[in-house]
Amino acid sequence: MSNTIVTESLSIEHLLHEAEEHTHDHEGNSMFGFIVFLLSESIIFLSFFAGYIVYKTTTVDWLPAGVSGLEVREPAINSIVLVSSSFVIYLAEKELQRHNLKGFRIFLLATIAMGSYFLLGQAIEWSNLEFGFTSGVFGGTFYLLTGFHGLHVFIGILLQIMILFRSFIPGNYDSGHFGVNATSLFWHFVDVIWIILFVLIYVWQ
Repeated sequence: MSNTIVTESLSIEHLLHEAEEHTHDHEGNSMFGFIVFLLSESIIFLSFFAGYIVYKTTTVDWLPAGVSGLEVREPAINSIVLVSSSFVIYLAEKELQRHNLKGFRIFLLATIAMGSYFLLGQAIEWSNLEFGFTSGVFGGTFYLLTGFHGLHVFIGILLQIMILFRSFIPGNYDSGHFGVNATSLFWHFVDVIWIILFVLIYVWQ
């Protein structure tokens, strides 16, 4: 009888070990696929960057008529908030690894708030600009680049809201954190892209 119990216990332990290995393998494959997706997104942004540089260095009348340049102060503040949010979502990840759901939710909410602040700041900037999408090559490329990036920020916020709600499902993150890790990686990607955009558009005028 005791031998049977021991045998069954070993069998269950073996099955649990295999299930855990399968989960890790599945998460690894999913993360690899997500990284490939981000690389494809990087190629799109790089093509936009290259186009912006070519147009800026070859167009004679680069800025629209009546426009002397872009305001830098407010976009710089928005940039600091957005880039700082990368550190905040990193803290959220760490709290989840410690199984501290309360801390995870607090830092994730802070990240959502910082991303929303950035989008609001961008909307206010757009509303006060003296040129539109059809205002020459500069106007078209400016709205295309900042708008496409803003779309990614919005998607990142939606992803964060999703994983925040999933944290209220009992035991949801016991078997793995792929959704959180992927969302965090996406957010870091969005922040790095914005740093490049800020330098190209606002610093290099």
